Parts: sequence; C-alpha cells; structure tokens
Amino acid sequence: MTIHPTALIDPDAIISDSAVIGPFSVIGKARIGDGTVVHAHCVVSDNVVVGENVEVFPGAYLGKEPKGTGATSRKVEFNHTLSIGSSCSIGPNTVIYYDVEIGSNTLIGDGASIREKCVIGERCIISRCVTINYSTRIGDGTKIMDNTHITGNAIIGKNVFISTMVGTTNDNVIRAGYGDHVVGPSIEDDAVIGVGASLLPAVVIGKGSMVAAGSVVTKDVRPGVVVAGVPARFVRQIEV
Repeated sequence: MTIHPTALIDPDAIISDSAVIGPFSVIGKARIGDGTVVHAHCVVSDNVVVGENVEVFPGAYLGKEPKGTGATSRKVEFNHTLSIGSSCSIGPNTVIYYDVEIGSNTLIGDGASIREKCVIGERCIISRCVTINYSTRIGDGTKIMDNTHITGNAIIGKNVFISTMVGTTNDNVIRAGYGDHVVGPSIEDDAVIGVGASLLPAVVIGKGSMVAAGSVVTKDVRPGVVVAGVPARFVRQIEV
C-alpha cells in the first residue's frame, strides 16, 4: 500500500496492499479494497467499506453522521455503515452519509450529497451537485443529471433518465410535521424526466413514460405515454 505521511489512519483500518491513501486524508476503522485510490483531504469514517478499484477524489466525505439538531420534525435514525461497490468513482467534495449502499460501477459526481437510508444500484450516474434525500431507492442503470433534487422517500426504478434541474417533493401539507403523508414520487423503469420538470408528492410515473421539459406533474402518469404542461397532461402514446 502507499500511504502519504500526512494521512491519519486508524490502527484498526484494513487497507489493501495495493491501495493508495493521499495527503491529509483521515481514515477511520474502515475497509479499503484492492487498487482503490483515496486522494487528498478525504474523510473515510468508521465502518465504511470501499470496494476494489474505487477512486475517491479530493475532499470527499464518506460516512457522515446525520444530525437533526432539534430543527427537523423527522426523527433521524440510521446505521453506522456505508458500502461502496467495486469500480465506483466518487467525485470531489461529495458527501455520502452513513446507512447508504452504492452498487458497483456507479459514478457519483462532484459535490453530490446522498443522505442516510439510500440504496443506489449498479452502473448508475448521480451527476454533479445532485442531492438525494433520505430513504430513497434507485435502480440499476439509472442516470440523474446535474443540479437535480431527489426528495426523501422516493422510489426510482431501473434505467430511468432524469435530466438536469428536476425538482421532486414529498409533502403537500408542509406544516403538519413529519408523518405518513411524507412520500416522494415513484418513477418506474425506463421512464424519462425532462429538464426542469417538477414532480409533486406521491405521484407515480409509469414504466417507459416521458415527462416533457418544464412540466409540473400533479397526478399519476400511466405507462408508455408522453405528458407535458402545467399541470402535465397527456400528449400521446409512445409507439413501441
């Protein structure tokens, strides 16, 4: 292994012989796999498992502990674990909280933030400055582009494409406090969400459907159709 002399390494860390740890990085009681490179000024907290051939770029924070600080109505619960699959790329200044699972061959872009209780599949792209809130599941092969916000309690299927600056929400009540009504959108496999679209709480975007750019989706979208407008309305069936 190659460890820069300025790095701080917990004596109980398990670091592969072929791993590289860069300057001023802090490694807790973590496990770091073969061929993985942790660049300068990264934090890898206790109980974080980083697979083989992962590249963690400067300033990334893996295993941040979520804090409610009394300001949130949602009780913050999480496990002190984080798993990153093999051959992933973790961009500069990314923050990945505890209680997250990331599948192999997934790219996490610069400045992304992923909250607790999220599961992200294999071969995904979570692009630059994307924020993924708590308790969200994202299927294999899904791509979420720059500056998009995925709200808490959302479900996103496989091979979904979500364009830039898409907004999703999970609460129409706002001031009632956290409860069973706080549910994000559900986007089924192969759906496409256009740039700048807004998805309201609990809406279902059906398999293979397309939401046009700038649309506001206020109700469920059935499978295999195009919707557009404010509010979004049926435009046409997608020919297979």
